[in-house]
Amino acid sequence: MTDRAVLLALTRIEAVHLADLVRQFAELVDGTPATPDPAIERLTPDVYPEDPDASREFRAVTRADLLRRRAQDARVVLDGLAGIDQAGDDLAPVEVSLAAEQVEAWLRTLAAVRLVIASRLGIVDEDEDRAGPDEDPRYGVYEWLGYRLEGLVQAAERDL
Repeated sequence: MTDRAVLLALTRIEAVHLADLVRQFAELVDGTPATPDPAIERLTPDVYPEDPDASREFRAVTRADLLRRRAQDARVVLDGLAGIDQAGDDLAPVEVSLAAEQVEAWLRTLAAVRLVIASRLGIVDEDEDRAGPDEDPRYGVYEWLGYRLEGLVQAAERDL
């Protein structure tokens, strides 16, 4: 195990909102929806699109474990954000120090949360126009998560 870390710089309000998003995500993957949820389906896609029976069988065997691992990753992120004081100046900078073994969980979680939001917005392809209607703030959150994810990837590549 290494003692190197990645420092993620956020504002206090970003950290609070990120914790809220990840909490909602953890509830989504921890729960069992009464009806099929397109976001959960997107998190557990068909591995054999040309063979629906094989895909269904594979999903039946692996889905619960995959969602459980996603929930564990979300808890790593929430633990990292837990020490941030929520009171004070919203724009005050805060740093989250991620140990090498935490970075992957953060990357997987941010990507998965972004995928859930994409599912809710109907974004199927990364190259789609994501300008989105001004009245739907989820587009801004989707873009912000992409920005933060890219920054974390760059920091991880440089520092680890």
